[in-house]
Amino acid sequence: MPLRHLFTLLLLLAGAVSSSPGHAAPPASREHLLMDFGWRFAYGHPFDPKQDFGNGVGYFSYLAKTGYGDGAAAANFDDRAWRPLDLPHDWAVEQPFDEKASFSHGFRAIGRPFPNASVGWYRKSFTVPASDLGRRISLDFDGVFRNSIVWVNGHYLGTEPSGYQGFQYDISDYLHYDGKPNVIAVRVDATLEEGWFYEGAGIYRHVWLTKTAPVHVAPNGTFVTTQVAGDAATITAQATLTNGSATAQTVDVVQEVLDAAGKTVATGPASPVRLSGAGQQEVRVRVPVAGPHLWSLESPYLYTLVTRVRQGGQVVDEYRTRFGVRTIRFDANEGFFLNGKHLKITGTNNHQDHAGVGTAMPDALQDWRILQLKSFGCNAYRMSHNPPTPELLDACDRLGMLVIDENRMMGSTQTNLGDLKRMIVRDRNHPSVISWSIGNEEWAIEGNALGAQIGATMQAFAKTVDSTRAITVAVSGGWGQGTSTAIDVMGFNYIGQGDTDAYHAKFPDKPSWGTEEGSTHATRGIYFVDNDKHYSAAYDEKPSPKFYSIEGGWQHYAARPYLAGMFIWTGFDYRGEPTPFGWPSITSYFGMMDLCGFPKDNVWYLKSWWTNQTTLHLLPHWNWPGREGQPIAVWAYSNCDEVELFLNKKSQGRQKMPKNGHLEWQVTYAPGTLAAVGYRNGKQIATDVVRTAAAAAAIQLLPNKPAVQATREDLAIVTVQLTDKNKLPVPTANQEITFRLQGPGRIIGVGNGDPTSLEPDRYIDKISVVQIENLKERAAKSMAQGPETTAAFDDAGWGPAFTPRQYDAAQLVPTAKYYVTRGSFELPPTLAGATVTLFYQPIGREQTIYVNGRAIAQNLTGEQAVKNGFVLDAALLKPGKNSVVFVATPLVKNKPWDVLNALPGSIQVRTPAADWQRKTFNGLAQVLVQTTQDAGEITLTATAPGLKTSVLKIRSAAAPQRHSN
Repeated sequence: MPLRHLFTLLLLLAGAVSSSPGHAAPPASREHLLMDFGWRFAYGHPFDPKQDFGNGVGYFSYLAKTGYGDGAAAANFDDRAWRPLDLPHDWAVEQPFDEKASFSHGFRAIGRPFPNASVGWYRKSFTVPASDLGRRISLDFDGVFRNSIVWVNGHYLGTEPSGYQGFQYDISDYLHYDGKPNVIAVRVDATLEEGWFYEGAGIYRHVWLTKTAPVHVAPNGTFVTTQVAGDAATITAQATLTNGSATAQTVDVVQEVLDAAGKTVATGPASPVRLSGAGQQEVRVRVPVAGPHLWSLESPYLYTLVTRVRQGGQVVDEYRTRFGVRTIRFDANEGFFLNGKHLKITGTNNHQDHAGVGTAMPDALQDWRILQLKSFGCNAYRMSHNPPTPELLDACDRLGMLVIDENRMMGSTQTNLGDLKRMIVRDRNHPSVISWSIGNEEWAIEGNALGAQIGATMQAFAKTVDSTRAITVAVSGGWGQGTSTAIDVMGFNYIGQGDTDAYHAKFPDKPSWGTEEGSTHATRGIYFVDNDKHYSAAYDEKPSPKFYSIEGGWQHYAARPYLAGMFIWTGFDYRGEPTPFGWPSITSYFGMMDLCGFPKDNVWYLKSWWTNQTTLHLLPHWNWPGREGQPIAVWAYSNCDEVELFLNKKSQGRQKMPKNGHLEWQVTYAPGTLAAVGYRNGKQIATDVVRTAAAAAAIQLLPNKPAVQATREDLAIVTVQLTDKNKLPVPTANQEITFRLQGPGRIIGVGNGDPTSLEPDRYIDKISVVQIENLKERAAKSMAQGPETTAAFDDAGWGPAFTPRQYDAAQLVPTAKYYVTRGSFELPPTLAGATVTLFYQPIGREQTIYVNGRAIAQNLTGEQAVKNGFVLDAALLKPGKNSVVFVATPLVKNKPWDVLNALPGSIQVRTPAADWQRKTFNGLAQVLVQTTQDAGEITLTATAPGLKTSVLKIRSAAAPQRHSN
């Protein structure tokens, strides 16, 4: 057939697939299906193909020809020996600690020195019904750390180097619609770090399957802006339509605005659109809304824009966009304004990891962390230093938290600007986002002309994508030159490094704020310095001349109206950067809260001056055996006018509280009761009491909520607290607790906030995949057992398996009727408690399998052989080398070029996990309990030698599941 005729035929076929009346009409609405459940995982290798499941060693690589994904990327690869798991998943948090590992990443044993734990493979099978033929179907990843390669049914889709960018692949043309399973394979390489902080490893964010009609709203294809004038608002709704068919299409687009209750409050006029084949087009409409509810921190009211695409009188796509109506403004002299009202920014910086789960945080944990920040008056969150999960921004929208959304890599190449655009396009509908940050502490360029050029280019480009928000950059040096001259809003990192007043005088028309401030070191519950134990006292002290205390920093920003506010480094501790220490410290000391979210004392300083809530807090604890008669520094954080301190009812003095300050007393230690009384206008309004506790006697389990939803995703965050016989918390108790769980739930992580704890965050079954190696063969006369099947048989004279076989050209069958194939597999030195399973892949039409000379299966057909794995008797196995022998009738080719299976499976070694355990640190630990999809009662039991056992009941209530595939 002439090439031009073939091309015409292919076009006709493409049109038939997308629009032929012989196919069922696509459903009226899009589907957005969660793809988090039912994956399999195994470790690969960054440079050894043998340990990387043979990927990329075929004659044609996956980059050479379409559909040639090989090894673990092949659709028919046998992954039964791999570990089953659900997403999100961070395999880095499951690794041990090692002094040779990266300081900045918290000494987890991944990265270049640890190749066996630096590459991970994920696979998932799913089906697509025949009724979906003709729809456009995309596979959407919210984030994979990092350098991910994705295949579907052996077809290479693409590579995403960044661990923070979301990405999508249209897989419509690669799918099976006939009931045959479709297979996703993802190779993730976390060998190289992308930042200088803990980043995790793996598919640590959600994955989705999105199904639409051929004509549909593009991914992240809407942009909602609002203009407020008096008691009315005008919504400008922009939608980008994509035509996934090869022929031109005509549609109407209707924009409808729903209030928080789902009631229609405004509808725009229908917009007719003509799209060329495979074309895109933008539609924009203005929709007035009377009496809008404004989005604010106190009332984070959200509307929904419903974008409907109609074709032939029917709705073929419906896209929903949450947004808020609000105004934002920066003023060079007066700071920041929200809805026309001045608002001082009281923010924190945060990385994206938590005790127990690393970066793979369930959505409910994101919500909880935002609420913890809001509880002490934090009103803004800087993403440090990368685009966040979409769910974190959703939480900020719903709960009322302002956001600086930050780009990962500063640069002005096409790649850099493309990444910046992806972040802005994805996140620009979130009312919480008030500024885009294009960089952080770029020391090589921030103080010179190159930094000014790059910053100006990035800002100008960002404005073409979203002109409604200010651009900022966090600058640590070179204030008044370089990058700091080229941006909308100046971001000061650490006032000890320069003079903000001088900068303001030089640039009187440029708004500014403190993008990082504080950077103090504190160990929760510790009130003395011990460098040997890596203890930093939790009194708020200036750590060095260039870094202010939290109090000193806030006093500077609070006293200057031109500064819009400040972001403290940091809200939560995070893995990595264990400043001022090194190994064995594995987390930072900067947080207002520790890695579990337990508050350090600085929280109450901030609550005193960042909120209007009456606050009074004493520190330290009052358990100091051996220090009787010695002076102890006692501090009070409060927003009362005056505070009087008492020890065992004896006054230690009454002091006036300085604005944005704290109070101190030197108190001679004696066990008993330390009490503070706070006064306002001469009246007693607050008290705080600290008592000397006895030895720990019991365990308290305190959930953040009494009931959870049986969604397989919801979470209970359980505080473990040790108390004495009088039920007083014991602030110095460090004791190992064992946890057991029964019912429809599972423990997914434990922590205690100790920066030096090298205990596991997760207790999971250890699953290793052992390959069958050294395959040799020779022809046999029958299927009968012979000496060749024994473990000690000498096969040194045998040739390699499969390759030398001779085939009858006519019959496409080997000339030998039977073959004996010998191989071996290597087991670890200890097998105590382990289950060893052979997952066999047929290398014959009929086969008998021997392990160490004993037949474990006889005369199996191929179908029988793959039905289940073969659990091997522990008495049959030995550490080190074990033999495996297959006697089989050979497979037959259907075509001369067929490649027959030459991999007879793999061995899974599963060692059960130990009981979940964690030591308390200064009286506290944390357990994360996640639901299954079954309703019922979850029972968490905590035990420890010498302590009263604690039992917690959590009700798991039936709830709708998110649509998933």
